[in-house]
Order: sequence, then C-alpha cells, then structure tokens
Amino acid sequence: PRLRPGGLLVLDNVLRTGRVVDPEAQSPADVAIRRINDRITADDRMQSVMLPLRDGVTLARKRT
Repeated sequence: PRLRPGGLLVLDNVLRTGRVVDPEAQSPADVAIRRINDRITADDRMQSVMLPLRDGVTLARKRT
C-alpha cells in the first residue's frame, strides 16, 4: 500500500541504541534502518522528524 498525501508514517527503533550512527555497526538490521532513515530524509515528498526517545521514533508525513 502507498501512503496518501497527508498520511503519517511512524517508525520505531530508528536509533537502535545509537548503532545506526556507528559506522562499524553493520548487522542487517543496522544497515536496513540506516537506509530507511536516509531515504526518508532525502525524499522531498516527505516532512520528517526523528525524536530521540529511547531507541528513537521517526514521524514522517507525506506532503500534500
């Protein structure tokens, strides 16, 4: 399913106790979370904020 304009995407555990900012952390999960964080940030169709609550939460809204 696709996210409609104005839709909200909520991602949990986006910091993985800081592992996503550690270049030596290369587990499949670390790489996948790093990749999705980068994709959301680079996508001009999205407005996003990453909240450093525990393991991190990203809120991303598709622009209308």
